[in-house]
Amino acid sequence: MPNIFDNIPKQLPEELTNILVNSNGVKIERIISQGHRSEFWYDQTENEWVIVLRGSAKLKFELEDKTICLNAGDFINIKAHVKHKVEWTSEEVVWLAVFYPAH
Repeated sequence: MPNIFDNIPKQLPEELTNILVNSNGVKIERIISQGHRSEFWYDQTENEWVIVLRGSAKLKFELEDKTICLNAGDFINIKAHVKHKVEWTSEEVVWLAVFYPAH
């Protein structure tokens, strides 16, 4: 049986994304960050529900000009076209992201 914490490389030059499920307009990804940050604003056509399973991170939202800190167990729902980026991550962050259609 797969485990969400298996097969995490020791060092990553950039974030690692693994698609776990992609079916009927819903995509579930495991994302591994190791001190990474976004160089651009995400402007997604779908909604994104994301939880930090390990580590901590800061998300910045353009429109509201605010930053949110997420620690292990914290989650957030980001509506489609809400521009955001990863401002900071700890040495290892394991995210679980669920992308689903905006209606």
